[in-house]
Amino acid sequence: MASSTVTSAQPERPPRPNLAFRRLRGKRSPAEFAAAVRRAAREIGERVSCDARYVGRVEAGEIRCPNYAYERVFLHMFPGRTLTDLGFAPRSSVRGRQARSTSESRGAGEPYETYDTRDTHDPHERHDPHDLHDLHNLYETHDNNEESDVLRRAFMTSGATVAAASLGPLGLAFDAAAAGRPARRAGTGEAGALEEAVRRIRLLDDRHGADGLYRRAAAPLRTAYALLDAGASRQATADRLYTGAGELAISVGWLAHDSGRFDDARSHYAEALATARMNGDAGLEAHAFCNMAFLARDAGRPREAVRAAQAAQRAARPLGSARLMSLLSLREAGGWAGLADRVGCEQALVRAQTFFERGPSDADPEWMSFYGEAELEGLEAQCWSTLGDWPRAARHARRAGDLQDPHFTRNLALYSAELADDLARGGRPDEAAGAGMQCLDLLGEVQSSRIHTMLAGTARVLLPHRRASGVSTFLDRHGALPRPA
Repeated sequence: MASSTVTSAQPERPPRPNLAFRRLRGKRSPAEFAAAVRRAAREIGERVSCDARYVGRVEAGEIRCPNYAYERVFLHMFPGRTLTDLGFAPRSSVRGRQARSTSESRGAGEPYETYDTRDTHDPHERHDPHDLHDLHNLYETHDNNEESDVLRRAFMTSGATVAAASLGPLGLAFDAAAAGRPARRAGTGEAGALEEAVRRIRLLDDRHGADGLYRRAAAPLRTAYALLDAGASRQATADRLYTGAGELAISVGWLAHDSGRFDDARSHYAEALATARMNGDAGLEAHAFCNMAFLARDAGRPREAVRAAQAAQRAARPLGSARLMSLLSLREAGGWAGLADRVGCEQALVRAQTFFERGPSDADPEWMSFYGEAELEGLEAQCWSTLGDWPRAARHARRAGDLQDPHFTRNLALYSAELADDLARGGRPDEAAGAGMQCLDLLGEVQSSRIHTMLAGTARVLLPHRRASGVSTFLDRHGALPRPA
């Protein structure tokens, strides 16, 4: 595991919190507010990749002025207000303020101070290619020209153009090592790029599933641990690097998990757990154990799932997030269901609901932006399905699909697949075929081996019912699907 060398330095200049923006969020959690931002963007034809981390960075003052796409969305959300009313600095005051030279910055061992936003170019955002101000602002994302290249790269996934989170420029650490030169210590720019890679991978997974992302995401992970080996010049930066590397390991592990590479996923989750414990990061430890519990359940190791979920809850209790405890209780419930322990499962489900009803809070981790009522219903559906209570499972799966934010395309496909399977096994083949067709409609955007496996199981159950309404059409269309690689 990587080590970090930290030397004393002047403390980083603290940003001034954006209290006006925080007041506008009101009682909504950062994740709920981010969802509102995305909805507002769609209303005016924009697509922004806003999540809880972005909201947190705005409120912390790290983003002094948003890019033009976010500006249009915020002014649409709060008509009659200016950027200054929203707590941002005038654009004229941040334009061109990255004053240090390359040699001056590198001589100090730290990248430039960033005055502008680090928000990155969303591949789905719509911009006029002739608007030079927009283009200039889009790529003022990191501290120098090298690092801004991080977010200019794109790749193709089965015909859908999506932006890849890449730490290519930070791969200079590998080049230096190959040449026999020591890699320079990481600074705030590298830490920011690492955090951005985690955020973008999660957003792409929400929309497209894991299969097309996994191998591409492994390269940034290798770079992240190379940065840890190189060390950081400040303790605050080192802590960000450890957390970022651990979260990236979990994200890559999830991509492996969802694409059926269970051994790879287990290795990545274990790496994240070791990173968390090395740095005393309880939040990262809880996240790693959470995903380990989910993987153990899917891999047919239900007792391990229960123990991992319980370990996650022990790590999470001091963090003060009821929503996190709710999710971890659901992970435990899934393990008990796998053990055919209905009582243990029901008790864990009651705890999950009780914690959930306490509502969101500022203590909720940003990676939990996917966890809302829809996911609660979906995970409960999986528990009842494992216990063989098909009607109850179908009710929860149907509710999950009805509640799901359209942004989470992969989850919509997952809930449709779950519903189709529950209906098929519950003796309702015509309804199962209808739900299966809804899932198939989404598979042009989503690549998930887990969902393909679920649909294949449903198709086998429906084979004897080919004459039922819609079943033959579903089976024929499913049979024509290309098999996941």
